[in-house]
Amino acid sequence: MTEPKRLDTPSGRQLAYVRHEGQGPGLVFLGGFRSDMQGTKALHLDGWARAQGRAFLRFDYSGHGQSSGEFQQGAIGDWFADARAVIEALTEGPQVLVGSSMGGWIALLLARAMPERVAGLVGIAAAPDFTEDSMWGAFTAPQRIALLEEGQVALPSDYSDEPYIITRRLIEEGRDNLVLRSPLTLDMPVRLLQGTADTDVPPSVALRLLDHADGADIRLTLVKGADHRFSSPDCLELIEDAVEEVLARI
Repeated sequence: MTEPKRLDTPSGRQLAYVRHEGQGPGLVFLGGFRSDMQGTKALHLDGWARAQGRAFLRFDYSGHGQSSGEFQQGAIGDWFADARAVIEALTEGPQVLVGSSMGGWIALLLARAMPERVAGLVGIAAAPDFTEDSMWGAFTAPQRIALLEEGQVALPSDYSDEPYIITRRLIEEGRDNLVLRSPLTLDMPVRLLQGTADTDVPPSVALRLLDHADGADIRLTLVKGADHRFSSPDCLELIEDAVEEVLARI
């Protein structure tokens, strides 16, 4: 296993990352909420990029994996700033962003903020605005009261025995980074992959993003029966195909 290196960011955080050199445009993998760079998709894409001789970067957001910080203290803007910092410090020229779940939201924020550094985008069950739509929008009245009065609420997790602790800051700060409430121009090839059996980020989110975004080369692939993990052999092959297609269109 490749030993991660460390990047000290302008925000004072220390981020763990793995990078290898190769031809450009390089690939940057952006993980999901409470995920890290040791996940199946990140490692698979790392191996694929090495075999292709292509530059690749994966990293852990602050409060995730081997990076500094506490998860419960983080929010979307923090993780967006982390992603921007690693791209600016560790890559050269335009990159292809591969964003999984929350990473898809982060990728859209990067494409909006620094389009000159984004050559293409692949979203895997992309979850833009999930703090507002999937969390706050689904909270019961008692949960909303608890969040506002106590500063946090616990939600059950399908991926861990420990519940998700959702903080008031995560919800309120997320509102400063929404991308589906204002114009979103994506002047680069974009490929969106979405499973129909995804209960965490349902296909309606992908369809909403497809309808909302403005761009000449945006396509959505729906995979019948695929769940939110999107990490079966067939799904991993589809991710490879999407990256190859984006690279060919640049």
